[in-house]
Amino acid sequence: MINVIVTDIEGTTSSLSFVKDVLFPYARERMADFVQAHRHEADVAQLLADVGKDAGRPLSDTETVAQLVRWIDEDRKITSLKALQGMIWEQGYRQTDFKGHVYADAANNLRRWQARGIALYVYSSGSVYAQKLLFAHSDGGDLTPLFSGYFDTTLGMKRDAASYAKIVQAIDRPASQILFLSDIKEELDAAAGSGLHTGWLMRDAALPTGAAHFTARDFNEIDAHFLAG
Repeated sequence: MINVIVTDIEGTTSSLSFVKDVLFPYARERMADFVQAHRHEADVAQLLADVGKDAGRPLSDTETVAQLVRWIDEDRKITSLKALQGMIWEQGYRQTDFKGHVYADAANNLRRWQARGIALYVYSSGSVYAQKLLFAHSDGGDLTPLFSGYFDTTLGMKRDAASYAKIVQAIDRPASQILFLSDIKEELDAAAGSGLHTGWLMRDAALPTGAAHFTARDFNEIDAHFLAG
């Protein structure tokens, strides 16, 4: 029986285009100004130092911004980058420059599942802070009360089975009761390697036959397969 659902965001609850065409450019265009304005704040200064560590050498402010922009263009899953992006996106959400995109089928089923007593969690390469911002300011309203917790790459990388073992330990439920939803096969492979059930969201691609994971167009199909009855 599935008692816990852990969901990815990009391509799963939310469209790839929102992340790549709205969030990434927004942070890219404002990164230099943000670093200039906030580089002396303790939390930002630590993240900027972490950028240098991730790059392998100390960087000037100008070099740091250039490195961050390069990582955005490369869609790198680097914790320091994701944390800084989240800080910039907060400004956008609060100024209503955009709202967080969440598919209607995802929002509706998340509400239904939580009402049925299923514990919901998020595991995304975006920082926990950015995750909460997206769901708090979503076009489906504030969805943050639905979730019991959030995980990001400070826990571990999403294609590493050990990361999912840590999630199982943190949630304190048997892996056999946990369902992980993602649009990335390698993440699902890693989750299955730690004993989780898996659902492969393929919203815009042809569903393959004989896939190692259950494939679905949307959350309605996930609900029908794993939770019906």
